[in-house]
Amino acid sequence: MLKRLSTIVAGAIALLWLSLPVPAADYPARPVTIVVAFTPGGPSDVLARIIGKRLQEILHQPFIVENRPGAGGNIAAEQVKNAAPDGYTLLMGNNSILATNAALYKKLNYDAEKDFIPISLIGTQANILVVNPAVLANSMAELIALAKASPGQLNFASSGFGAAAHLAGELFKAEAGVNIVHVAYKGAAPALQDVIAGHVQMMFATAASVIGLIKNEKVRALAVTTPKRTALLPNLPTVDELGLKGFDATTWHGLVAPAGTPREVIDALQFATIAALKDPATQKALIDLGVDVIGSTPKEFEAYIKAEIPKWTAVVKQSGAQID
Repeated sequence: MLKRLSTIVAGAIALLWLSLPVPAADYPARPVTIVVAFTPGGPSDVLARIIGKRLQEILHQPFIVENRPGAGGNIAAEQVKNAAPDGYTLLMGNNSILATNAALYKKLNYDAEKDFIPISLIGTQANILVVNPAVLANSMAELIALAKASPGQLNFASSGFGAAAHLAGELFKAEAGVNIVHVAYKGAAPALQDVIAGHVQMMFATAASVIGLIKNEKVRALAVTTPKRTALLPNLPTVDELGLKGFDATTWHGLVAPAGTPREVIDALQFATIAALKDPATQKALIDLGVDVIGSTPKEFEAYIKAEIPKWTAVVKQSGAQID
């Protein structure tokens, strides 16, 4: 009986072992390209280069960043969608490309859920609700009260129509029940300059872009839009903590591959990505960039994307934002 039990246990262990992902022994055998949908020097580009450098060290092949900006990330997404599904062309995806663009653009030549295989969610970047110091609101509650007392009189800036900063403001309007007016700029820098100058009262800006301005009292920080506090400003409460329960306007980044990429290649990339994110030097570089490091399995990242799409589709529709 004992011998039979040992045989059963041994068989079960063997089956469990066979069910575990097996890394591709010959992958990668040549350089891998990470396509970035934005210009060199921006947060997505810098993040991809940090990750790519560590992946190169782990997998012993060059990881080359290729910048393909334009159309809110759609050009880069189409390039990767049409690439050979062999693991040698990857996309540094984000919330715009993989969650909001389907609702925002009238015509989209890719399907975020069908045309890509998630590898890993790399991390999130908090957006910070900041106001000009002259605004008579020292807290989010006071800002909401001020907006309700003077509907349509307060403005919020964004880095562009349909950008993450715009949609964060639209979500805030809906959740707080306030009427504030959107003012779109051609980039985050000019938007922030007008907030500092007092031409616009507030903005939802990435933590990395406003950390220096907050310390120098050029703007006043009221809340962070992520579900948890950000490591960059650990003492700043979340919008959720301050009363708008469940509020989440997170900028996120993650690696995806073209649909049809072999599972063993996805597993090898996910394993290497997690190893890269556990490296202390890589973590510090990402935190300095304003990224809260996560790391996930492909299934976890897939579920995350699936949850983000309907949420932001509803926000886009409510805002009336649409791009040809």
